[in-house]
Amino acid sequence: MLEILDTTLRDGEQTAGVSFNANEKLTIAKLLLNDIRVDRIEVASARVSSGELDALKNICSWASANGYINKVETLGFIDDGVSINWIASAGCKVLNLLSKGSLKHVQGQLHKTPEQHIDDIKRNIALAKERDLTVNIYLEDWSNGMLHSPDYVFQLVDALRHEPIAHFMLPDTLGVLSPDKTFEFCQTMVKRYPELKFDFHAHNDYDMAVANVYSAIKAGITGIHTTVNGLGERAGNTPLASVIGLLNDHLHIPNSLREIRLTHLCRMVESISGIRIPDNKPLVGDSVFTQCAGIHADGDNKDNLYFNQLLPERFGRVRKYALGKTSGKASIAKNLEELGIHLTPEQIKRVTQRVIELGDKKESMTTEDLPFIIADVLKSGEDRHNNVHIVNYSLTLTRGLKPVATIRISIHGKEYEDTSAGDGQYDAFMKSLWKIYEKLGREHPVLIDYNVSIPPGGKTDALVEAVIAWQFRDQHFKTRGLDADQTEAAIKATLKMLNIVEPEYKTE
Repeated sequence: MLEILDTTLRDGEQTAGVSFNANEKLTIAKLLLNDIRVDRIEVASARVSSGELDALKNICSWASANGYINKVETLGFIDDGVSINWIASAGCKVLNLLSKGSLKHVQGQLHKTPEQHIDDIKRNIALAKERDLTVNIYLEDWSNGMLHSPDYVFQLVDALRHEPIAHFMLPDTLGVLSPDKTFEFCQTMVKRYPELKFDFHAHNDYDMAVANVYSAIKAGITGIHTTVNGLGERAGNTPLASVIGLLNDHLHIPNSLREIRLTHLCRMVESISGIRIPDNKPLVGDSVFTQCAGIHADGDNKDNLYFNQLLPERFGRVRKYALGKTSGKASIAKNLEELGIHLTPEQIKRVTQRVIELGDKKESMTTEDLPFIIADVLKSGEDRHNNVHIVNYSLTLTRGLKPVATIRISIHGKEYEDTSAGDGQYDAFMKSLWKIYEKLGREHPVLIDYNVSIPPGGKTDALVEAVIAWQFRDQHFKTRGLDADQTEAAIKATLKMLNIVEPEYKTE
């Protein structure tokens, strides 16, 4: 059975700017083993710091109490027992010994012969067994070893194949492999050493980590290393989420992983690490179960034409239909259905047109925006015959000077223009407007309340709703405007007010 080792707490922590404290490490370890049920976790590097030792002790204490201690592993070094004692003192039972998997590393970094390095490895394995530790071994830079010094790789594994080593770990340390080379090299190892257990550890420098994992499994590798959200040095490691999808939907390999808890884990690690999940990250990104094009929503309505095996419910999520300039009536209908709102076909058409109009002005809209849009279209005077129109306007804002507005409006087909300064852009707009009305000898309404709000879930590009309360003679009423810009939202609310009061002037 294929095993998954997640190394978020060791290799993933080598992401630039990421450092987990002891409590955070324990939280993530619990989620990986309890919730997701990965087979093994690598949680620390020996001798890093006293804080790392405390974190390892906490994890091992919890793991011992819950039957997971043999699933917790720690990276150690060939240092004649220093790492071994450090790991054993924390209560950890598994050592992942770091050795050199390429001749270049042995000669360039260690300045030793292969024979000397093999002797050092064997000596440290013996010391680990004296402390009753299970030993796995990393062949660091193995991929370059296979590319440039395969005879050395075979010499190393030939010398170690009869040692008490549980797993031989094959890292693509610098992320240089292609899927073809991964398959070739992994198959070579499996066929040459059929009695050994091999893990494959991919890095994502060429964005091929998941494809390389696929090839490694096809070649017969029985252990895969991952990190949550693909954390890791440089371009990161193989994302756990992608491997889950790969195993279940493409390779159909039995595994213990719980998809339903995946989103919760990824969001938790996002929060703790401070590394944001891209919106389009497969399986766990915000946008990956969101249909944008109206034709997709229409196809889903008719026969789930745009569904694939990655149903969002598998991962504790739901399918959404984005609102924007590519929305169609089917997208609007899907969102209305989710909100429990019922509109007539004609109303849906009008709301769709408004969504498209607003979509030209902002990046995205959410389902939470929709009730505001509906209210703007259906409840604020849209059904009235509009005789007042804003032809154009200009708003200027200069540091040290008051904002200035120049507006031109049309009233029953006749245009009027004026300019005024104000305490803000909207104030300047209103003063220009009222100058026109005063020249016409018209009494104008008084603004008595002004409220601006962003629909729930709004971002920096969110829709803005302006609700303005007016008094005109003995009337009190409110108008609303909706736009991506706060001032434009207020101007739209004002225009609705002008059309509401315009009939009053006609009766004078």
